[in-house]
Amino acid sequence: MSNIKLSGQDLEKINSAVKDAESKTAGEIAAAFTKESDSYAIYELMFAVAGGFIYFIVMMFFSGRIEKIIKNLSWDYNPDHLLIFYGLSIFLVIFIFYWLANFAFIDRLIIPRSVMRRKVNERAVRHFMEARVYDTCDRTGILIFISHLERRVELLADKGISQKIPQEKWDSIVNHIIAGVRSGRLVQHLTESIAECGRLLAEHFPIKPDDVNELKDDIALLEK
Repeated sequence: MSNIKLSGQDLEKINSAVKDAESKTAGEIAAAFTKESDSYAIYELMFAVAGGFIYFIVMMFFSGRIEKIIKNLSWDYNPDHLLIFYGLSIFLVIFIFYWLANFAFIDRLIIPRSVMRRKVNERAVRHFMEARVYDTCDRTGILIFISHLERRVELLADKGISQKIPQEKWDSIVNHIIAGVRSGRLVQHLTESIAECGRLLAEHFPIKPDDVNELKDDIALLEK
């Protein structure tokens, strides 16, 4: 899957979708997007070290040939040259593997899915608190949190909503957004999902005459 880039026009479409959805309900909708929910550096380092170790084991089978090549290339060969070659080449291999681990498709292969699920949930909950989605007047805030690297979406609903709208409804919306991420149509699927959230909220929390917009309509673009 190619990297997702949200243009100014994309952001405006999303923000407008939030405004339109909230115009029919007392509920509040917040959206957030991040490229990844964690650095996962420990897994990338483990991958790189494992690559270096495998390289070392394989090269041991060719040590005689390597030593012969070094002898032919050196004016005054001594055994230290072979050690230097192994040390430098292993370091280079570890560096290359660590560099490769920074590509999203490699990360998805080496990081356990359970870890990615947990990290995305933790990051979503943290933003739920930081953005004060929990602090609306009637406890009717929801957060749509999208993490691109992990291809995961978390939809967190505050207490006032979760008591009235079953989880199956939110799961359907989450799956629709994920399908958009995978197909490269995130903005289309996200705006459709925001509209659906608005319809669900309007059924149980219709707009009030004195309604106040308590959360920002702009989608939050987050770092790790």
